[in-house]
Amino acid sequence: MKTEQIAKRLAELCTKGEIETAQKELFSKDAISIEPQGTPDFPRETKGLEAIIEKGHRFESMTEKVYGITTSEPLVTGNSFALKLSMDMTMKGKKREKMEELCVYNVKDDKIVSEQFFM
Repeated sequence: MKTEQIAKRLAELCTKGEIETAQKELFSKDAISIEPQGTPDFPRETKGLEAIIEKGHRFESMTEKVYGITTSEPLVTGNSFALKLSMDMTMKGKKREKMEELCVYNVKDDKIVSEQFFM
């Protein structure tokens, strides 16, 4: 699968809220996920697909309701792509909010090997 195809598939699955499906289908087992900064709940770097999926479960457990997820069209160059991810949601114990981040991905051997988030 080419980088552009991976980017479009990721955007499609994210918009449907099928994040774990996207990870299992598109990510390398040795992928790395990088947050803007570490927190007690989410370290700055998460290594390995299983740990990335677990990080997603942790995030879901903190979520009360997701009203919608949208992405921009992916911007692809070489083996990298970026997209804007917007989530309309309510975190447990908080007010409804729209969270936005820039997500940057690197692809090698037809799999996503890294993701990095900027807010």
